Amino acid sequence: MITEIDKSYIKNLILDGKRTDGRGFKEFRKLDIKRGYAKNAEGSALVTLGNTQVLVGVKMEVGEPYPDSLDEGILMVNAELVPIASPEFETGPPDEYSIELARVVDRGVRESKCINMKKLCIKEGEKVWMVCIDIHVISDNGNLMDASSIGAIAALLDTKIPKIEEDGTVNREEYTGKLEISKIPISCTINKIAGKLLIDPNFEEEDATEGKITITTIDDAICAIQKSGVGGFTPEEIQEAIKISKEIGSDIRKKYFAE
Repeated sequence: MITEIDKSYIKNLILDGKRTDGRGFKEFRKLDIKRGYAKNAEGSALVTLGNTQVLVGVKMEVGEPYPDSLDEGILMVNAELVPIASPEFETGPPDEYSIELARVVDRGVRESKCINMKKLCIKEGEKVWMVCIDIHVISDNGNLMDASSIGAIAALLDTKIPKIEEDGTVNREEYTGKLEISKIPISCTINKIAGKLLIDPNFEEEDATEGKITITTIDDAICAIQKSGVGGFTPEEIQEAIKISKEIGSDIRKKYFAE
């Protein structure tokens, strides 16, 4: 946590149109994505955003379908925040923030319909593929939401589907093909500090944030929105946040996900 003096300094700086690291209000830090980083997962990606670093892994497991979707696969997202990544994190069961982080990533993937869950059905009513996304925060220097969201879609694009043998066992040494991904959902978290909107906050800016809204887009459409913090947004600010998220989403897709 930063002090109230630090928060006041950050807010005054923003009121002057500046940020602590010299970036513009709508400028991301340097982004680097390495796919296939974890060899023991079906898919993985290491995302470095400034000094924030997140490793996302995908495991494909066989399980029973949910009773209300007997012919569809299952998506599960888990986020692990360990003390070594930040002094703010504590050992123990998942806290409110890790649950929110997993939920935001889950909603962005799920509502984008980037995975055709019916194609993950092995035997209707009995067996389906479970897509398990695990988020491991290595270093938190702000904006875990966007780093994790970007890592999730990058890891999914890297994911291979293991072979199922005749006896029903999963052979992770052989694969039947890649997991089919039809869209690229990208989240953009807009933070409100001193009445100004900015993206990709570092750790100090995040502590001074009054409120934030994470908007996930696919192409020019919105697929998920999550509001956090106590501060509110005016209708005009919401419209501006949507515009920013679409611009950022389009830019990241062109730079990092153009196949």
